[in-house]
Amino acid sequence: MMLPESLFEKFGVEFEPGEIIFCEWEPGEECFFIQDGRVKITKTVGNTQKTLDVIGAGDFFGEMAILEAEPRSASAVAVDHVRALKFNRENFGALMNSQPPLAFRLLVIFANRIYDARRRLQILLLDDNQAKVSDVFLMLSEKDPHYGHSAQMVFNVTVDDVASWCGLPAPEVQRVISGFVKQGKLELFADRIVIKNINDFSRLVAAKRKNLAG
Repeated sequence: MMLPESLFEKFGVEFEPGEIIFCEWEPGEECFFIQDGRVKITKTVGNTQKTLDVIGAGDFFGEMAILEAEPRSASAVAVDHVRALKFNRENFGALMNSQPPLAFRLLVIFANRIYDARRRLQILLLDDNQAKVSDVFLMLSEKDPHYGHSAQMVFNVTVDDVASWCGLPAPEVQRVISGFVKQGKLELFADRIVIKNINDFSRLVAAKRKNLAG
């Protein structure tokens, strides 16, 4: 969604590739709406920086600084040349009233993020590591446009990504995934995981949830 250029003249900022837009834990007072370019959202996990997402034109980031007075929960870094609109609490409300499409876009982003948080909580509540890993694959499938039309799914994720989503140590997730490889349920590559039949994982998770409910 592109906004009038007059808004960029008033609120616009630009960042060069690799430039840090804000850092995790620092106070936050502004949010950003990307007009052009991509931004990487990262979080410190142990001694490493983990990429949570890479977002582009039409996406908001840093919006929690507007809604609550909390330190930044992640860092934002420009992937390439970024043009964005920067808003603070004072001008944000007025902007939402004057730009209904922008307000609607932000509501959609909030709704998706709330859903993602609840979905990840469902994974964490499972008490079986195989089920947790399987439910991560189901979560990823639900976001794929081919879900429901193809049993095979391809996810451009790593073992570390899966470990982060299901709250388990990477070696334990590697052990679980290796077991699935031996069973012929998936193929593991350095940059992707290929699920042979997502229905296998759906049945496993459903059975574990049924046991929990019982």
